[in-house]
Amino acid sequence: MFKIKVFTFNLFAENTILIWDDETKEAAIVDPGNSSVEEDELLAEFISTEKLKIKYLINTHCHIDHILGCNFVKEKYKPVYFAPEKDLPLLKHASDQAKMFDVTLNEPPEPDEFITEKTELNLGKLKLNFLFTPGHTPGEYCIYLEDEKICISGDVLFNESIGRTDLWGGDYNTLISSIKNKLLVLPHDVKIYPGHGESSTIGYEQQNNPFIA
Repeated sequence: MFKIKVFTFNLFAENTILIWDDETKEAAIVDPGNSSVEEDELLAEFISTEKLKIKYLINTHCHIDHILGCNFVKEKYKPVYFAPEKDLPLLKHASDQAKMFDVTLNEPPEPDEFITEKTELNLGKLKLNFLFTPGHTPGEYCIYLEDEKICISGDVLFNESIGRTDLWGGDYNTLISSIKNKLLVLPHDVKIYPGHGESSTIGYEQQNNPFIA
């Protein structure tokens, strides 16, 4: 049985997603946006209460709001850190991103491994696969749990919206192609957990998203 918990952190109201296998308690933290002592403590307390074993740290992409907590998570839990290789320039210039938005940053660590579409991670019986979905950034990946009918869609597809393409490396046509060719082909009842805002389903977005419907 899988469980998922969404925390909304930092001034960008970013969704930090914790997913785990409830039998083994093996867990992954996706896009940690915790950016203050209070947010760090909230995340750590939940992990401790649930007795979770943080196996992986995963960035769907490397914009500042999704990497603010990477240093904290890596130092405290020592997970294997996965990130998109094509987003390395964003990661390496994290301090410049932070200055643009006047936010405090603990420099993120170097990734241990790069995500590819051949990457398959396991949390107990859960299988995490990756869909290459550039457009919001050059390297973004969505995380797909086929058996559980879950897709962590990062900043690619939102509830009735899509990711911005006016930031570094963004491209509107590439983003729309990613959504149509990688996400909208998933079953209608797949539930999406985006990087901001409320969850949705693939079927709902097919019918109601004004950018793609």
